Amino acid sequence: MSTVRWPVLMALASLAAVAPVATDLYLPGFPELATDLGVSASAVQLTLAAFLVGLASGQLVMGPLSDRYGRRRPLLASAAVCVAAGVVCALAPSLGVLVAARFVQGFAGAGGVVIGRAVISDLVTGRAAARAFTLMLTVGGVAPVLAPLVGGLLAGPVGWRGMLWTVVGLCTAMLAGVVLVLRETRPSEARTASGTTYAGALRTVVRTRGYWPPVAVLALSFAMMMAYISASPFVYQHVVGLSTVGYGAAFGVNAAGLIAAGWTASRLRAEPLRVVRVCMSVQLTATLTFVVLAAAGAPSWLLPVPVFVAVSSNGGVMGNSAAHAMSQVREVAGTGSAVLGCTQFSLGALVSPLVGLGGDDSALVPATVMATASLLGWTVSRARPRARRPRRGAGAAATPPPGPSHDVGASAPPR
Repeated sequence: MSTVRWPVLMALASLAAVAPVATDLYLPGFPELATDLGVSASAVQLTLAAFLVGLASGQLVMGPLSDRYGRRRPLLASAAVCVAAGVVCALAPSLGVLVAARFVQGFAGAGGVVIGRAVISDLVTGRAAARAFTLMLTVGGVAPVLAPLVGGLLAGPVGWRGMLWTVVGLCTAMLAGVVLVLRETRPSEARTASGTTYAGALRTVVRTRGYWPPVAVLALSFAMMMAYISASPFVYQHVVGLSTVGYGAAFGVNAAGLIAAGWTASRLRAEPLRVVRVCMSVQLTATLTFVVLAAAGAPSWLLPVPVFVAVSSNGGVMGNSAAHAMSQVREVAGTGSAVLGCTQFSLGALVSPLVGLGGDDSALVPATVMATASLLGWTVSRARPRARRPRRGAGAAATPPPGPSHDVGASAPPR
């Protein structure tokens, strides 16, 4: 097919939304959680880091499994465990139990994230894939708009435990919908092809040099986002002075900017690499401005402005970078998606605790972390792209990255 049908795209978007729902909805409850469990702000952020570590490591398992056994069965198993772990999170009596349960929830929830990307790679390639990835992430961006708004409204009536119960309910509904809509996209003959063993598929991905630059750009841009997400409850509430509801509204405005930028990027005729470079330049400028304002002690109401621009710029980075990376490793798309996701969320997990080192009322430390990630991502995005080299014995011609010489609506070759 030349495009991904809207019901399938919406189902895949809900898969992409599982992670932001599980991370963003309970963010307004961070201060209350810290008080109830008697821990510091940095310790509370370990619950977010544990989820991201689980999300990263789980993809290394779920992705190759989906190459070997198809997309649906691993998805069903991961959905059930993800919901069960969410129940434990909501009932956790201590920080240790909560951190452990969040790790398991992330590990299981990784199935939805990694398999969603692999499904798109099964169905389309070229600019059609770039558009589908961007639209998937844009539609999935409804989750980070609604999650903090809902969390802010729930913070008073139900507290942080009620927020985690809400996460359980939403994840159950989203994953159930995916199971009903999504059909198997990896035929049995592709599952037994050469190179689909774990070691063989991983070797293919690691040796594909053109795969790594877009992965690095995506991971570093995501690290900037995670620095913002994990620090935002304290920056917006303790530094800027917003209430929990006001924080949810501000977070929602930023997510709306991300959605608008992603939608705009999906409609552009410009080459994906050019879009990524322009957006990374905007992101770097915004994060450096954030650093300057924070260091100079500027009025706190100015701080959300560069943050909004930096977050919005990611709408043109994530989808295009993912499409470019996945186009390099289509014959082992599940494993390629797994390595991409592992790199992305591992870096996010590393960044999350760092933003709390300055304390509850510091904006300079989060700003510095965001700017550092943006600078590194911008540097990598300026590198000359490498051509896709066919893998010996792969049994199929390699799909080149999106470029001027490829059909706009190119579809995946039949398997």
